Amino acid sequence: MTFSLYWMQSGGCGGDTMSFLNLAFPPIHELLELLRIRLLWHPSLSTLAPSQRQEQDERLRQGETPLDILVVEGAVVRGPTSTGMYDTLRGRPKKDLIAALARRARYVIALGTCASFGGIGVDAYVQTVGLQYRRIEAGGLLGADFRSEAGLPVINLAGCPCHPDVLAGTLTTLVRGDPLELDEFHRPLDWYGMLVHQGCTRNEYHEYRVEEVEFAQSGCLFFHRGCHGPLVGGPCNKLLWNGQSSKTRVGIPCFGCTSPHFPPSYPFFETQNIEGVPVALPMGIDRPHYLVYKTMAAAAAPERLKHRVTKI
Repeated sequence: MTFSLYWMQSGGCGGDTMSFLNLAFPPIHELLELLRIRLLWHPSLSTLAPSQRQEQDERLRQGETPLDILVVEGAVVRGPTSTGMYDTLRGRPKKDLIAALARRARYVIALGTCASFGGIGVDAYVQTVGLQYRRIEAGGLLGADFRSEAGLPVINLAGCPCHPDVLAGTLTTLVRGDPLELDEFHRPLDWYGMLVHQGCTRNEYHEYRVEEVEFAQSGCLFFHRGCHGPLVGGPCNKLLWNGQSSKTRVGIPCFGCTSPHFPPSYPFFETQNIEGVPVALPMGIDRPHYLVYKTMAAAAAPERLKHRVTKI
């Protein structure tokens, strides 16, 4: 049994394709072979002539060619005035083709935060939305009640970009017919059910509130430099990029790019605070307990951390 996959690029930078092209274990061609996935179209990997692709698109749209997996990369562009004519294919809005293919697909994957939640263009003139969300608001292009042929909502693989292993793991799960448990924003719990903070090599500095105000230092970046590691779910410190590193491991704050609110309306590298206490606190903690805990922890911080003796 083979599975057909159609990859649609919409309003985005192509970063999720670039990320997926870096899949190493196994490389893309071996993954597709192992999973018996037949690639109907990918803008960087397919060689169909324009007329051949048009014929194929029409067969898919009419249901004459079965479609197992639809992957959409980039936000759905609805502007101007909900026409979608800012982003077209063969003179027609891409959003209409996406909606038509989604109705035929067994599984629909929104790849990246733009496809999942709308991303950078939500409040701009391009009027972007995700496939089934506009930030945290359910709906998007397909509507809150949309379910694919397999009975699932759109599977949101958030990230800017999405880690290639997350897409590879999701495809493997779907092809094998294994259950895929999703969170409230339809992100698979296997990869988004943990905080970016989990696995961060700076955790001990965070625990004792040993803070940094400059990049590329040893301490915690949460209190001054806007790190979202304790705030958002994602596998970045579990699945290292290129198998080697992550933002926080090289001294750069987590941007929180898996959040439906990404990108934020305030500067990435500033922690919004009230009298030195971050406005957004680590997930699941209340402010009074946090204030007491962090005050005591800072007072008890070991000298080896204060003097950055402990290496990371």
